[in-house]
Amino acid sequence: MRPESTVSPVLVAWGNAWLAGHVGLDEAADRVEAAGGPTVAGEVPLRGYLAGLRADGLSEFRLALPAPGDPLGLSGPPEFNSAAVDAGEAVVVVLPDRRLGLVPAPDRRGSSYAGVRLTVYEAGPVRHDLPSLAEAEQELSAVMRSATEALASVEGPAQGRPERLPGGAPGDTGLAPGYPARAHRVASLAARLATVLRLADDRGLTSAQLAARGDALRALDRSVRRATVAAHHAIFEPLRSA
Repeated sequence: MRPESTVSPVLVAWGNAWLAGHVGLDEAADRVEAAGGPTVAGEVPLRGYLAGLRADGLSEFRLALPAPGDPLGLSGPPEFNSAAVDAGEAVVVVLPDRRLGLVPAPDRRGSSYAGVRLTVYEAGPVRHDLPSLAEAEQELSAVMRSATEALASVEGPAQGRPERLPGGAPGDTGLAPGYPARAHRVASLAARLATVLRLADDRGLTSAQLAARGDALRALDRSVRRATVAAHHAIFEPLRSA
């Protein structure tokens, strides 16, 4: 999928809200298809596929936002990991006796149909080394400060800083009903910082400046992805703590 795709995060957020009883199946599926168009898992339409998973004991959706060298949210096997890294995103489906991995790709049929096809893989065990929401928020704040300092020291032609971070309307976090306020706050900040990363401009910088800028942006990218994953898993955090 394209770098700005939201299919996997939306499926995780609204799928978990559906499992927790905050929204219905139709609303969850509508949200996913609003993000990417008509969606099938293999050859099965999304609604039917989700209903089948629920009948099989589906308990949770987990988000993976990997990058080369950082398999965030992934625990194998290699075929699933490779596809997820190539896509930059994936969903892990948690069932009683196994996990499935869903990797989205554009689904184009003819000149007028544009949707999403989720390729289904076997997936490894749920990773327990992912950050909690509190840990991810603290890390994101610290890395944001250090990245701001590093980027401020890299001066080049037309290197200005925006008055405020770009982003959507207030409250537009991509999360669903049932998520705690802190998750919405973290997801909103992570989404706005992800926009900053996409808009980063290296023109006019020396090789040394590029290296310093690259280090800062890579650290920020890692923290943004970790914060986004933590926010999307936060709907079940109180249950895990209990």
